[in-house]
Amino acid sequence: MEGKTIFITGASAGFGAACSRSFALQGNRLILTARRTDSLLRLQEELAHRCDVRIIPLDVRDREAVHGAIASLPERFRDIDVLINNAGLALGLEPAHQVDLEDWETMVDTNIKGLMYCTRCVLPGMVARNRGHIVNIGSTAGAWPYPGGNVYGATKAFVTQFSRNLRCDLLGTRVRVTCIQPGMAETEFSRVRFKGDDDKAAGVYAGAEPLTAEDIADTVLWVVNRPAHVNVNSLELMSIDQAWGPLAVHRTADQAGRGD
Repeated sequence: MEGKTIFITGASAGFGAACSRSFALQGNRLILTARRTDSLLRLQEELAHRCDVRIIPLDVRDREAVHGAIASLPERFRDIDVLINNAGLALGLEPAHQVDLEDWETMVDTNIKGLMYCTRCVLPGMVARNRGHIVNIGSTAGAWPYPGGNVYGATKAFVTQFSRNLRCDLLGTRVRVTCIQPGMAETEFSRVRFKGDDDKAAGVYAGAEPLTAEDIADTVLWVVNRPAHVNVNSLELMSIDQAWGPLAVHRTADQAGRGD
């Protein structure tokens, strides 16, 4: 991977920041985007002695801003070899009939539309050069439902299916597509989900050893570094302390004990 150009969304923290550090160690050129300029500046300062780093304050929900950011890249950054669509979030755990509709819209706009905008802007260049790799960060929530997961899980199911369909569209090219599907990982994810409630966020991981951002970055690095003829279609990973839940059955008092 040395000397490649890597475009990472949501790079200011969590998986995105960890991926930035991993790819920097190999001497790649990095294009790092996120909404938080101060965090991007700190990351750029940290990594600048290892590789060439360009930061772009960017909200992936803004289609015109995404297009403008990619169209205005300087020559040495223009040929993007790897796009890591990492920007995404979950908001709330309320049941569907109680949720804040704006939270649903934010998740759809970020997790689905933002990923679409970045992919559509970067992909033509990859196809023209007949090389490249799209890495989409999905979630186990896209395959395995849980109470309160509603739209978040649905957006991550989109990421999985969109990745599969990209593979079909790109058959006959040398452009690869991978969907990484992490389970429980301790980053800012739960703090964002609970809108800054640190106690609630800590409770998600209490008594367990979750995945780390570095675990996911190692996985992304491994996937991207496979031989050019190898495409890892999807990769699901969980902490050893996590598994799928039992089948949920609601029982009324007069049904309890029947053993259905």
